Order: sequence, then C-alpha cells, then structure tokens
Amino acid sequence: MNNHVTVLEIDGNALKHNLQHFKQQLETNTKILVVVKAFGYGSEASGIAKILKNDVDYFAVAYTDEGIALRNAGIETPILVLHPQIKNLGLIIEYQLEPNLYNFKIFTAFLTLANTKLLLNYPIHIKFNTGLNRIGFWHTDIPKIISELKETNHTKVASVFSHLAASDDLNEKEFTIKQINDFTFIATQFLNHLDYKPCIHLLNTSGIINYPEAQFDMVRLGIGLYGFGNDTQKTEALKNVMSLKSIISQIHLINPGESVGYNSAFTANKPMRTATIPIGHADGIPRKLGNKNYAVTVNNQYANIIGNVCMDMIMIDITQIDCKEGDEVILFNSQEMINKMATNSETISYEILTGISQRVKRLLKC
Repeated sequence: MNNHVTVLEIDGNALKHNLQHFKQQLETNTKILVVVKAFGYGSEASGIAKILKNDVDYFAVAYTDEGIALRNAGIETPILVLHPQIKNLGLIIEYQLEPNLYNFKIFTAFLTLANTKLLLNYPIHIKFNTGLNRIGFWHTDIPKIISELKETNHTKVASVFSHLAASDDLNEKEFTIKQINDFTFIATQFLNHLDYKPCIHLLNTSGIINYPEAQFDMVRLGIGLYGFGNDTQKTEALKNVMSLKSIISQIHLINPGESVGYNSAFTANKPMRTATIPIGHADGIPRKLGNKNYAVTVNNQYANIIGNVCMDMIMIDITQIDCKEGDEVILFNSQEMINKMATNSETISYEILTGISQRVKRLLKC
C-alpha cells in the first residue's frame, strides 16, 4: 500500500495520441514494438501495456522480471527480453517470454535448454552489433549461428535486429547510414541461409523520425511514446504523458539571517515565506536542482527550490505566492518542465523520468 501524497500521474490518452502519431509515419505493413522497460520509462509498465495491447505487435523489456510482471498482469502480447541473463532462461520459458540472444554463451545455453525441454520452434531473437558496441553478435558470426540453428527444430528465429547509436544526431548522419547499410548486409546474409523469414528491425524513436526509409519489418518505439522527439518541434507534436505532483506540508516564516536546509546552503537576506514539500532526492529530484536551480509551480506561479534538496523533502520560496498548507505543487507537467529539469541537472529527459522512485504513487488516467 502506497500512502505517499506525491503522485506521478500518467495520461493514457496522451500515450494513445503519441502511438498514433508515430503509426502515421509508418508504412502500412510495418509492425510496431513498444518499449516498456524500466517501469515504462519510469511510469507504470503493466498499466501502459494494458492500454496499448490491442494496438501494438510486441512489447520489449530489458530484464526477465519485467516481462514476468507483464505476464502476471495478464498481458498476452509477445514480449521481447532485450538483455536476458543465463540464470533466468528457465523463467523466460516458463512465462513464454522471448529472449534476445546476443553472444554465443547465451545462445548455446538457450539452445541446450530448449533441447532438454523438447521445445518446438520456440521464438528467439538474434541481435547484431553494428557500431553501438554494447551487446550483439558480429557479422562474422553468421555462419556458426546458422549452422547451429539448422541442427535444431527446438528454436526458431522470430527476429534479427540491431540498434542505432546516434540516430537523434544529424551531425552523425554518415555514421548512422553506415550502420543501416551494415545491418542491411547482415540481415540479407542471415536470411539467405534460412528457409523462413524472421522479422527485421533497427529503428528506435529517433530512427523513425530521421530515417523512415529503414523501417524494415518493424520499428521500436521508446521515448517517443512518452512524449519526446529529437527536438523541440518534434516534441511539440507529441503530448506530455507524465506529471509529477505533491503538496505543501508546512509553511515557515524565515527572518533575515536565518538559513534553510542542510549546511546552511541558503540564507535569507529579507523576511520570506518557505514551503516544505514531501519529495526529495530519494524520490528522483536531483540534488543539483537545489539552490534556485529549478522552480516548481504553486497556484500557477513559479517557486524556486532553495537550499539543498533533502532525501525526502525540498523547500521552496513562496514569499510572493498566495498559498496554504495542503495546496498542490507541480514538479513537472509538461515536456518543457521535464527538459528544464534535465538541463539544469546536466542530464537527459530519460534519466529524469526513469529516476522517479517507485515509492512515488503512480496514478494512471484514461
């Protein structure tokens, strides 16, 4: 039971709008995979999957337990586990999840397990490294992969894919085009040795926007679903999905010369009023936002965070704002505010969204 008064609201209608926006960029036959890893980019993965399950072809998660959570929530849509670990392969089969096999160690382990369990054509996914240098086979591994696949009917390749490293940066266009060309070569070589055709996919959100010619059979929609494009113009075409809200717990009258918060990081030089809000860096508010580096809103007016961000609380300057204890405080309710929070924390929107602690109550609204 979560009694935290701080709430992250998730707008289901905004999710649907954003999904439809990207679907309109796709060819008629292009499938769509929605990425709901990291609790749905910090939101609520199971709830999002329930809203979108009839409108997408696949969901993707990073780890096995995320896929299990979706299955336990009643999601029957195919689920790709992007970074499975050998110790969890039994659970992947138990919950009918589909593993990405990215090197020979896990590839061999899964084929051996599939053989032991006498599975038939169990769906697997093969990832190739085309320049991100994170996980994935090399193109030189294709002959061995094919050879081992042809010796079993316990598994069947559901998809072959790779991941772009800089699709959001048009200054890296030459690098991205090389990745696309390299993957096209890899996919062609792979398919030439199979008697069936797996799904081929490469594009992430920024890839959909900047390289629509490389849609192949499916695209993977991540941050775009949650309201963010490559730039301000692209983001403005999307709707904000997440809003972080709290309340004023207590109001203080501060005299000149008095300090606020840990280490006397703020000292008043005039009479002022401060409000204490029950949210802090343990909830996902970066410590760098203290000392007037970010402003929340109270009754539609901006109020600077003053002093250091505490673990469970922040203090804000409400000297010029007509408000009372119990009034709502908005930490963010727009892409602009989220980007501002990210910029002032020297990070990106992804980290702000995924950093919202699980102790913050989630409220899904449709």
